[in-house]
Amino acid sequence: MNRKYRISSGVLVVFILIISLLSGCKGGKKPAEENVTVTVAPNAEVLQDIKQAEKIFNALPSPLESAMLIKSAGARFDEHLLNPVSNQNNYVTSKAMALNLGIYTCDLSFASLYEQTQLLIDYMNAAKKMADGLGILKAIQQEDIDKLEANINNTEVIMDVVSQTFMNSNSELEDMGRTAVASTVLVGGWIEGLYISTQLVDMNDFNGNKLVGRIIDQKLSIDILLNLLKGSKGDPSVDELIVQVSKLKAVFDKFKITSGPVRPEYDKTSNTTVLKSEVKTDMTPEIFKELSSVVAEIRNSFIM
Repeated sequence: MNRKYRISSGVLVVFILIISLLSGCKGGKKPAEENVTVTVAPNAEVLQDIKQAEKIFNALPSPLESAMLIKSAGARFDEHLLNPVSNQNNYVTSKAMALNLGIYTCDLSFASLYEQTQLLIDYMNAAKKMADGLGILKAIQQEDIDKLEANINNTEVIMDVVSQTFMNSNSELEDMGRTAVASTVLVGGWIEGLYISTQLVDMNDFNGNKLVGRIIDQKLSIDILLNLLKGSKGDPSVDELIVQVSKLKAVFDKFKITSGPVRPEYDKTSNTTVLKSEVKTDMTPEIFKELSSVVAEIRNSFIM
């Protein structure tokens, strides 16, 4: 399979916990709105940790970005792929609520991009219930939901609210020192995006399928995701996730991605220059089906 691969990671910004290494920095705030002074010892090991943190922070897609990737590939909307909001009362443990905060945020992002207005409100309420259960009341407030209802036809406002929802959730958890829970939220959203993507692929149109290309890109994310989880190794719920994500990584490892020379390409629509490269992969339909099966198995264990 030959396809275009976007090297630029400018849109792949995940709203997660890693900035805890930069003491006092709150990921849910815009840089222009606060000044943060960070003091660290001029230690090579510390500096390396910070560089690694920044690498992770900029490498994984948030739930909203996952939904945007799905839509940009031309995929259709299918409500049946979402975790029903009727399941929200089933989640009573911290792990279950954290996973499904990520999942419901991805689902509401998916619904919002396809202008499913009532679903958008329903999933925002479900995400709010998860956030409340985790004790992060500031992350999703009633005024956010009211703002959605008042601007239901304003895509820009909706995208802003959805982005802030996930960013604020992780920021609140990070401020409370609950890094294991914040990692779990991220895993839930990432797995849900991957699940929806794999389920929407038409196997009769596999070669050259744009959505397959987006899924292959996630091979570059899974090692970063595992490293993130290993930062909270020893927490029983995180250890379980490490086992599951490692099983998924074993499938990703069955195919390779090789890229050619990077070249700049000007996009007239966005008035930007993007770095692109020709990419080849030996992903086969058989490997893809195995990947889809493992993702579904993991995701379904999250929503039970």
